[in-house]
Amino acid sequence: MSQQAQQQMSPREERGMQQQQPARSREWVMQPPVDIHENGTGITLVADMPGVSRDRLEVEVENDVLTIEGEVSIPMPEEMQALYADLRSKRYRRSFTLSRELDLDQIRATMKDGVLTLHIPKRAEFQPRRIQVNVN
Repeated sequence: MSQQAQQQMSPREERGMQQQQPARSREWVMQPPVDIHENGTGITLVADMPGVSRDRLEVEVENDVLTIEGEVSIPMPEEMQALYADLRSKRYRRSFTLSRELDLDQIRATMKDGVLTLHIPKRAEFQPRRIQVNVN
């Protein structure tokens, strides 16, 4: 990215992007905003990833680290050329370290209208349970 383009980036854009340096070239990625909700049965992550389709999305867990990555696909007719784009990067990437109380084999993921929803349940021994009280 040119120095002039970096200077035009707003502070908000800078906070939402991180620089990744693969072996061959520099790549800018956006960190999607994520809402995280926890209840007694597990956690739910909701990530906004507009422009990412299900086939361009990767969700991976390795060594208790959840990584979500997606590539923006904006179809454009051949005879048209973009004059302006709000996106400086075409790739989203974000990672989270997960607690060992979560059941990583039971993760459910759905994608609809550019919103990724992940539900990660707690392992059975960490979920709240109701204890019945008997009256004599």
